[in-house]
Amino acid sequence: MSTKRRATNTLRMSRARMADIQFKDLSFEVQIGIRKTNKKQILKGLNGVFKAAELTAIMGPSGAGKSTLLNILTGFQQGHLTGTVEYTSSEGKQNWEMYKKQSCYIQQTDNLYGFFTVQESMMIVAYLKIGSSATVMFRQILIDNILDTLKLSKVKNTKVDRLSGGQKKRLSIALELIDNPPIMFLDEPTTGLDSLASMQCISALQTLAKSGRTVICTIHQPSAAVYQMFDYIYLVVDGHCLYGGTPDNTVNYFAQQGFQCPQYHNPADYMLEVVNQEYGNYNNQLIAAANKYCQRGETSMKMHIMREASFYDEKTRMMMDPPSEIIKFKVLLYRCALIMYRDWSVCHIKLILHFLVAVLLGLLFEHVGNDASRTISNVSFLMITILYFIYTSLMPAVLKFPLELDILKKERFNNWYQLRTYYVAMLVITLPLTILYTSIYSTISYVLTRQPMEWSRFLMFLLITVLTSFTSESVGLGLGTIFNPINGTFFGAIIIAGMIVLAGFLVFFNHMPLTLYYVSYMNYYRFAFDGLIQAIYGFQREAIPCPSNVDYCHLRIPSLILEELKMTKSKFWIDVVILFAWFVVVRTMAYVTLKRKLSKM
Repeated sequence: MSTKRRATNTLRMSRARMADIQFKDLSFEVQIGIRKTNKKQILKGLNGVFKAAELTAIMGPSGAGKSTLLNILTGFQQGHLTGTVEYTSSEGKQNWEMYKKQSCYIQQTDNLYGFFTVQESMMIVAYLKIGSSATVMFRQILIDNILDTLKLSKVKNTKVDRLSGGQKKRLSIALELIDNPPIMFLDEPTTGLDSLASMQCISALQTLAKSGRTVICTIHQPSAAVYQMFDYIYLVVDGHCLYGGTPDNTVNYFAQQGFQCPQYHNPADYMLEVVNQEYGNYNNQLIAAANKYCQRGETSMKMHIMREASFYDEKTRMMMDPPSEIIKFKVLLYRCALIMYRDWSVCHIKLILHFLVAVLLGLLFEHVGNDASRTISNVSFLMITILYFIYTSLMPAVLKFPLELDILKKERFNNWYQLRTYYVAMLVITLPLTILYTSIYSTISYVLTRQPMEWSRFLMFLLITVLTSFTSESVGLGLGTIFNPINGTFFGAIIIAGMIVLAGFLVFFNHMPLTLYYVSYMNYYRFAFDGLIQAIYGFQREAIPCPSNVDYCHLRIPSLILEELKMTKSKFWIDVVILFAWFVVVRTMAYVTLKRKLSKM
């Protein structure tokens, strides 16, 4: 079979992967109240079957439970759930673990990176989802077929942030089609779209359903034309099923219950008007009548789809196998690097500002490093240097995960990669950049302030600033996984303020209360500041020159400076080890809290 034919047939379904979803006596409740002692039942004994090769719409008024039902079927939401959910293919009943890795959930909001074109976005996902045995030509033909199916070929080279709402929605669908999922869930796919974009979106879903997929979406109030495009309607009101059937049967069904839809009236609107009690409260009557309609008999898969899927040969299946996490790591590394390069606010501005701040502080503290009469000013420069790296590393990191959390949860839930792969890729790509920014500042400020011109001392100075940046960024990431951006920024500022006063300069250690002195050992600012002091004044440095126009320089002997700061017993390499330990521990804790937060969302 040719590469083009194989790529084309990846949009068709193999018999083993097609699936009906059947649920019985499905009930779900949540805890409410401040203390969460009360319970509210959201779903109340729902029964139904959503079949392969059908486009199913879960409808209902706001708060009816339709999104909850969708989230439960996807596994996106867990809690006090009773009842059973079964997945039946042509080979019999399958467990959820099999289909969880092959299904996809497209949320209401389009969580996409705007820095890539449609082609780039598709190709990146193709490498994340398809193994290395697939050729570049295979991937490209597959991408072209998907874009053609979803009417996105004309915007192939357009950046994502310039797409319309409907195009972004279809792109979200296209990205998930790369690995040919048998089950697709969509939450309000037409939200925010005009009538034309809504028609195009639902038409694309209809095409995908006809190829054998089980396509299920929630929708609030579709137009008459959109309503007729669905194969099956499942109406949920107050946790009960009030109607389950085809759009064509809606008017007849409600007429049988005593509700006559006016001529030329949208059946979907009229159905919602009835269940919203605009004509009186008849919901109990409808619940009783709908019991037999909401339960559909199990039928076999459509044979013509099975025959069509027979072209999906074994070699093509092997090419569609997912890649290893190492390959995914390389792809994520490439994606992170591309984002860093294209997001000028992250990369270019930081580069410029580190240069400008280094020049500013270098001129402000000019020549303080070799002037014994300005020793306190030089110590202040070292203190400010640490503060600068803590603040500029911690604060932006607080916003890192909150801004990307929705994208991360979507991609992780849809099995693009494992969280640890993403986390390590992000760490690896940020470390060289942090070293670069720190090196620019350290080199310029070190030379302008006339610190000791010894390579060993400069490298020690640089090592401490780099470790300080690493650790501070880790603390910021941790705060971002625990708090929202506002509270995270507030707590970050408070933490920095507390670290400053316990660093050993604003209040010397020998002037500090004994309790707070021991508390300061929990402050990594202390070890960063101590490390710079040791790099500049430690290791038996010779006396600092005193200017000829100054009669006496009290702090010209480096050992005296260390004694005044109560740092004579400090060891530079102990400071390095402690800072590195802080970095490892806090970065690990940030990963754990991020994983917990994603599992609770």
